[in-house]
Amino acid sequence: MWRIGVDIGGTFTDVAVIDEGGSAIGLAKTATTQDDFSRGVMEGLRDALRDQQVVPSEVSLLSHATTVVTNALLEEKGARAALVTTRGFRDVLELRRSARADLYDLFQDPPSVLIPRHRRLEVNERISARGEVVTALDSADAERIIEQLRAMDVEAVAITLLFSFLNDSHERALGAMIRAALPHLKVYLSCDILPEVQEFERTSTTAVCAYVGPLLHSYLHGLQEATQALGLPKLRVMGSAGGVVDVPEALRMPAAIVESGPAAGVMAARLMGRQTGRDTLLSFDMGGTTAKACLILDGKVETTAEYEVGGSGNQNRWLHGTGHAIRVPVVDLAEVSAGGGSIAWLDRAGALQVGPHSAGATPGPACYGRGGDQPTVTDANLVLGYLDAASLLGGQMDIDKEASIRALTDRIATPLGQTPREAAAAILRIVNHSMAEALRIVSVERGHDPRQFGLIAFGGAGPLHAAALAEELDMPEVIIPPVPGGFSALGLVGSDIRRDYAQTLYADLATLDPSEAEAIWQEMETDGRAMLEQTGIDTSRWSVARSAGLRYSRQAYELTVPYDGTEATRDGLDALARAFHDVHRQTYGHHNPDEPVHLMTLRLTVTGALPPLELRQDGTTGGNSLKGRRTVWFERTGEVDCAIHDRARMQPDETLTGPAVIESYDSTIVVPPGWIARNDDRGCICMERRT
Repeated sequence: MWRIGVDIGGTFTDVAVIDEGGSAIGLAKTATTQDDFSRGVMEGLRDALRDQQVVPSEVSLLSHATTVVTNALLEEKGARAALVTTRGFRDVLELRRSARADLYDLFQDPPSVLIPRHRRLEVNERISARGEVVTALDSADAERIIEQLRAMDVEAVAITLLFSFLNDSHERALGAMIRAALPHLKVYLSCDILPEVQEFERTSTTAVCAYVGPLLHSYLHGLQEATQALGLPKLRVMGSAGGVVDVPEALRMPAAIVESGPAAGVMAARLMGRQTGRDTLLSFDMGGTTAKACLILDGKVETTAEYEVGGSGNQNRWLHGTGHAIRVPVVDLAEVSAGGGSIAWLDRAGALQVGPHSAGATPGPACYGRGGDQPTVTDANLVLGYLDAASLLGGQMDIDKEASIRALTDRIATPLGQTPREAAAAILRIVNHSMAEALRIVSVERGHDPRQFGLIAFGGAGPLHAAALAEELDMPEVIIPPVPGGFSALGLVGSDIRRDYAQTLYADLATLDPSEAEAIWQEMETDGRAMLEQTGIDTSRWSVARSAGLRYSRQAYELTVPYDGTEATRDGLDALARAFHDVHRQTYGHHNPDEPVHLMTLRLTVTGALPPLELRQDGTTGGNSLKGRRTVWFERTGEVDCAIHDRARMQPDETLTGPAVIESYDSTIVVPPGWIARNDDRGCICMERRT
């Protein structure tokens, strides 16, 4: 049996096919079709099935990482949505938080509002802060709301009533009335989406679901019909927290798949780390448009519920006020606009900049010959000799090196009085520094020393830059996994079914009745088990993990701390408080064991484990891996005559001494002077610094 993972990137759509024994991995890459993502997905699936000679009936799992949600938010091309709130709370989306991305920038604009004011409606009702009905839901007013929605011709509606996380009776009643009168509308209730305190975050998350939900519904249903027509199994979708869900679950909570692709890469990195005995890693994923970094500590990946999408400051999760708030568990990533397609340009002062704009798949870097005339990171790598014009995608992709030289000369080198090689080297210095900052955010700024971590690098461009980043951070080891250019797609087939639940319970942890917490955890667990029953996974593979959102008095934000136990007890809650003090010290650099700990949110994660998968790639051919030589530029040595090797022909335990370049179908690995690279028995290239 086979598993298939499909990951849509900014430049390429990757389809990874792997047998459940893990000894055969196939990869198909097609250009991402921005006008219709599903077209590129289906082209890649057909190519992969044909190339690997896989019969659709032999496929046991089909998982997908989609960028539909992210692109709709970034491009502001979502559905025509409305918002219904308690009277007096119409403008919560615009009032937002007082946080600003740049405290001293008096001219910064706040993020745009997904739902304009004329489509934000108010209804007469009121629930108190204790969950008691103060003003009953006005049925006549609800009928007026329905008529307004009908006249607005909206596609979706978000309903966020005050304190519905304590008492959802009004919200559910209003939702039922709207669904009955307007059955074509997608209706999202905040008590289903985010039953937690914090009015703005709850409203924003529910509004995001309404804004992107109709697009996601159309895309996933259309794609699922097309894949099933090929005879493939039902489609599953990667969530932002690092687990896959069925399509109905994804459509119920569209905001939970906003970081679908990056999460898949981190899950693949964790799996490879476990299988190679490395539980402490920094994951580095560099594709065509962005670079992502994540910390893996003791085999675990941190998640965060504080996340914003659509703004300019998403590389740092502590930076708020730049995008649309989404309060759902997300893999704790640092992301920067630095990819192979990132455009190099000169600002008005004549200083060289790289990104944030990308050439994407169309027109792409200048060397792609698709009409692009602006120099990119890929063009710089080609001019410096790291990339070969005849080897990308196994020689299937036409590359025009002269176009790269012209773009660098006209746009960068001539204005700065440099040669094209000098300009290319400067571009790489800037982009490497930017990506190193992302790695520092998830390590140094979290209280960890990167010198104690290995760097696992993947993505189409990650292996090109990995050694340079390791040198900048003084990291001792770099691991390049099999098929790094499609590694995120491999993460899709190695991830378990996962669903996260949350419910606000505001209480002093020291005086909380354990039975009150147990009742809420049990209710969430019942919902989770019902979800897992729909997946067909045997109950022996189910697991449940409890956690809690905690904070000190007068703090504005909480930290999520795991609860060690299957039942709420007094001793267990006291241990939870002690664990919070430790997490607070690790996160912020200080703690106060004498300060009371307040519970804000109870959380629960249910997981249905898929059969374990081994990731390995055996060499396809034997013989000498040396395929030629060419001139390559390195920071330390300048231009040198460099050996070029074919990764597919490298034998187990074969060791190369830098400088060297290792080429494969989906990526190129640069081994600088002072480094050695060894091919292990799993097909990983392990690089270590000698000097």
